[in-house]
Amino acid sequence: MSKVSVSAVRESIRTLLAESQEKKRNFTETVELQIGLKNYDPQRDKRFSGTVKLPNIPRPKMSVCILGDAFHCDQAKAVGLEFQSVEDLKKLNKNKKLIKKLAKRYDAFLASEALIKQIPRLLGPGLHKAGKFPTPVTHADNLQEKADEIRATIKFQLKKVLCLGVAIGHVAMTEDELVANIMLAINFLVSLLKKNWQNVKSLFIKSSMGKPQRLY
Repeated sequence: MSKVSVSAVRESIRTLLAESQEKKRNFTETVELQIGLKNYDPQRDKRFSGTVKLPNIPRPKMSVCILGDAFHCDQAKAVGLEFQSVEDLKKLNKNKKLIKKLAKRYDAFLASEALIKQIPRLLGPGLHKAGKFPTPVTHADNLQEKADEIRATIKFQLKKVLCLGVAIGHVAMTEDELVANIMLAINFLVSLLKKNWQNVKSLFIKSSMGKPQRLY
C-alpha cells in the first residue's frame, strides 16, 4: 500500500509549479524527488540499485550519442541524433583525457550491437568508469525511440549516504504527467527497499530553484 496519496502529491505539485511560475527562469527547471532513508546501514546492508522507465520523459534535453556502425550512423544522421563512427573512436587513440571528455559531453550512449564488444578495446574502461557504458541497439531498433527510452529511465542506487535525489520531471510538464511519474517512481523505490515503507524516512519534491515540498 502506498503511504503517499495521489491527492497529496497533486497538492505539492501545484504549489511547486505555482512557485516556479512566479519567477521567470531562462531554463526549464528540473523537478527532483529527494528521498531520505532510515534503518539502513550502507556499510552492511546490501546496496540496492534499480532502473525504471517513467511514463513521461523527465529529461527531454538529456544528450544521447550513438556509437554506431555505418548503418546506425546513417540512421542517426537522418533523425538528427549525435553519433560517433568507429573511425571517430579510433582517432581518440585510447587517450584517457579525450575519452573522459567524450564521456562528459553526453549524458548517455547507445552503441550498435556489433560494436559493443569492441568498445573496451577502442576506448578502454573510460565510459564504464563514468557509469555511461552504452546500451546496445540492433538494426531493427528505432534509434529515436531508444534514445527517448533512455531519457525516460531513472535509476535508484544506494551509495554511501542515506539520501537520494532523482530527476522525475520538469516544470513545463502538466500536473497529471508529474503525478504519474512521481507515483511510479515512489512505488518502484519502495519495492527495492528491504523493509519497504519502514525504510522511508522522508520524501520531498523540489524544482531546481524552488523550495522543497514534503510528500512524506
